[in-house]
Amino acid sequence: MHVRKVEVVPYDNKWCELFQKEAAMLKEIIPEKIKMHHIGSTSVPGLAAKPIIDMIMEVESILKVDEWDSVLERVGYEPRGENGISGRRYFVKQSQGTHTHHLHVFQSGDPRIKRHLAFRDYMMENCEEMEAYATLKEELAMKFTYDIESYIAGKDAFIKEVDRKTEEWLREQG
Repeated sequence: MHVRKVEVVPYDNKWCELFQKEAAMLKEIIPEKIKMHHIGSTSVPGLAAKPIIDMIMEVESILKVDEWDSVLERVGYEPRGENGISGRRYFVKQSQGTHTHHLHVFQSGDPRIKRHLAFRDYMMENCEEMEAYATLKEELAMKFTYDIESYIAGKDAFIKEVDRKTEEWLREQG
């Protein structure tokens, strides 16, 4: 089994462009109308991140997504099914053994779409939180360079707290 190296790098302006290019390609090959969203740390200008483009594809029917595995495989995506999250379909794209894109597919109306977008938008609006998150991720990447599970677990409490603050922020926004 290949051990993934956890690497957090400074923000790269190319990430937005890489998302846009990938989203346009996916919209062309998927046989139905979809919405694409750039999420995760690469979607927040200025935020250090693992250089992996995280995306949400919003679809009309999550069950139909299983029929698209071969279409997505032809453009380099490996289907992983729900991968531990009920109601989601997850795909990974790699180049030379390194993850380049993570595609999370949810049915329109799934509250997890709103949660991911709100987290992204909150981070964009709150520089102190963004900087604290970047510092945490950099420290965890150094501590758990070859242990992605511990890296993810180390972010959990921070993310839950930001989710709580994001809900308050959304209520204030109206």
